[in-house]
Amino acid sequence: MAVQLASHVPTYADEPSSLANLPGARRRAGIETAFDVDRADLVEVLRSLRDDHEYQQLMEIAGVDYPDRPERFEVVYCLLSLTRNHRLHIHVATDEATPVPSVTGLWPVAGWLEREVFDMYGVAFEGNPDLRRILTDYGFEGHPQRKDFPLTGHIELRYSEAEKRVVYEPVALPQDFRTFDFLMPWEGPEYLLPGDEKASPEQAGAPSPAPAPAGTQPANVKTPAETPKVTEKPSDTGAGAPADKEATRQARKPRAKKAEGEVVKKPAGNRKPKA
Repeated sequence: MAVQLASHVPTYADEPSSLANLPGARRRAGIETAFDVDRADLVEVLRSLRDDHEYQQLMEIAGVDYPDRPERFEVVYCLLSLTRNHRLHIHVATDEATPVPSVTGLWPVAGWLEREVFDMYGVAFEGNPDLRRILTDYGFEGHPQRKDFPLTGHIELRYSEAEKRVVYEPVALPQDFRTFDFLMPWEGPEYLLPGDEKASPEQAGAPSPAPAPAGTQPANVKTPAETPKVTEKPSDTGAGAPADKEATRQARKPRAKKAEGEVVKKPAGNRKPKA
């Protein structure tokens, strides 16, 4: 069944023609909805997009890290026009030391979004009245979304039963008892596991209370039993030809004869009570 939109719901529109002459912005090659802007022109370009081009909402501020570039960070502003039903991205480049102008004067929600980029990437925003970490823990070191940040972090926290509180410690990854042989499972390792030495006979002078064997001996030596068996013959167990003959005779009885020898238990309800 086809879905028909109501007349008041606008369809997704093409890029407005007014953006062709957006002052202070350079269009990204091959991308209609992305522009590059210098840091000094950022606030005025966003103000023009909000007031003159009807991009009313700031949906997100995202960070991107390119470690090989001189200005390794890009701050991306994602705008939405409700009246034109169109989205736009503004890209600003910066480095670790140079701050980006804050846009909290245009959109108050930018205060939270700029704090996220500062926490994850370390990009500072000049003019933000409350630029603090927002996603990481107190005393966190570094910025997790940078490409050079280790996946394990620098500091780990745990609850200490001895001190009855949460303690912070440097990350430690011990690998004392790990052996990487990279062999196929069906080939088997070359090292010996504990207990494998019992599979081979001990040599002369081995540290064992038992005397070492003088020569090669079979693994299982047949020794006489201390006590003789009590069932050496089939007749001792009741088996043999007489038992087989009796079993054959019982098996060939008619069904009626077999039934006579069976004990039939009456149900409890049919039993007569004792006098």
